Amino acid sequence: MTRLAHERYCDEIAHQIGELRSVVTSGADLSRAVPTTPDWTLEQLVRHLGGALRWMALMVRTGAEKETPEEDVPGFDGPEARGDAAVLDAWLAESGDLAVGALRDAGPDARVWSWAGIVNAGFWARRMTHEVTVHRADATLAAGLPYEVAPEVAADAVDEWLEIVEWAQRTLPDDEVHELRGPLRTIHLHATDTGPEAEAEWLIRLDEEGVSWSRDHEKATVALRGPLTWVLLAFYRRIPLDDARIEVLGERAVLEHWLDRATFG
Repeated sequence: MTRLAHERYCDEIAHQIGELRSVVTSGADLSRAVPTTPDWTLEQLVRHLGGALRWMALMVRTGAEKETPEEDVPGFDGPEARGDAAVLDAWLAESGDLAVGALRDAGPDARVWSWAGIVNAGFWARRMTHEVTVHRADATLAAGLPYEVAPEVAADAVDEWLEIVEWAQRTLPDDEVHELRGPLRTIHLHATDTGPEAEAEWLIRLDEEGVSWSRDHEKATVALRGPLTWVLLAFYRRIPLDDARIEVLGERAVLEHWLDRATFG
């Protein structure tokens, strides 16, 4: 599967923000702790995400050549009123509009700084799609509401995460990802609810050289299987490995070691 088109990413950010707004206005307790991001309440999670969208939008709109400080981003911290779902929802809606508008206007090739050294707006369209997709899962699961994501988006999110791990391996000498080096072990991710066209299978290789991956179906040291949405969330450490919607076959400790070390800082 190739990366999605720029407009598809823009559409998905808009869709995911709409879904997250439904959580904000669902009557969920905004002061509830989010189990998958335990340092944040539901409101703090939403403020983090809305602020990140505004930060990215400003950089894309101005063609930033270096990282923009958060304090230079208008509205970054969100509304002064706390615990007001309607006010928070309006701010989040505006944050999403600013982000999607900036990305659509810029197009994928517009030059803009990024931490990964990919200096175009297309990087940010993809990155923020998956930032919103996964944080929307955090909020939705915390509120006890149903969650799903389009197969092509979920598969691309797995791809991007593997690419980020490879980037950390190349770029961050002190990152925990280097602790994955060692004797050959393999991890197979397998979505059980998609057809071959989705290419929703991954083989991750861990050896003395570090992490590499491909799309292959073969016996591995450990396999993570289940519907693609839940494979994604387990791989992002959003649901536990003993969740009934997934199954782990083989040497579970290898997968646990990956999840402990492949954390991007």
